[in-house]
Amino acid sequence: METSAALERTILALLAKRRPGATICPSDAARAVSADGWRELMDDARAAAGRLVTSGDVEITQHGDVVDLAAARGPIRIRRTGAGGQA
Repeated sequence: METSAALERTILALLAKRRPGATICPSDAARAVSADGWRELMDDARAAAGRLVTSGDVEITQHGDVVDLAAARGPIRIRRTGAGGQA
């Protein structure tokens, strides 16, 4: 199984289990794919989130605001597109 595709599928699966507007951390997906090696997958998890942004499936947030992943520094969250921050 290709890691990047597994991370994309995992991000979408984790978000599907959450209420609208809820977010996940890239580390949630990395841990789900590799419990022991998740730290090494963090860059890949962020990249997978970026591909899902490009496809229109998710958006990246910091402090509840949608941000450009390329410009984001520090911790990010991932949520389904169109959630609009609704809790």
